[in-house]
Amino acid sequence: MSQIEALQKQAEEVRRSEIAGVIAEIRQKIQDYDLTAADLGFVAVVPTKAETASRSDKRTAVKPKYRDPASGKTWTGRGVMPKWMKDAVESGRRREEFLIPDN
Repeated sequence: MSQIEALQKQAEEVRRSEIAGVIAEIRQKIQDYDLTAADLGFVAVVPTKAETASRSDKRTAVKPKYRDPASGKTWTGRGVMPKWMKDAVESGRRREEFLIPDN
């Protein structure tokens, strides 16, 4: 068993040194021939400005739908109801009272 383990370790060391040699050879050839990643068929996956802009367009700001007349705080009507709206509704007021005109 110990001989098998020793031979396996030796084989792994030989493999590592072969890989190191191959990598060095490839790097030298890339340098000698002035090759780029594109020349070798490697394509970087980097989003273009147009792709980045289209992604950000999907998450545009939403106009506020409700306004607290006392504090001027607003809420879009999406997500968790803010404390000012929750307190007002719990005290008997209706959401419609806080609607911002022209929305």
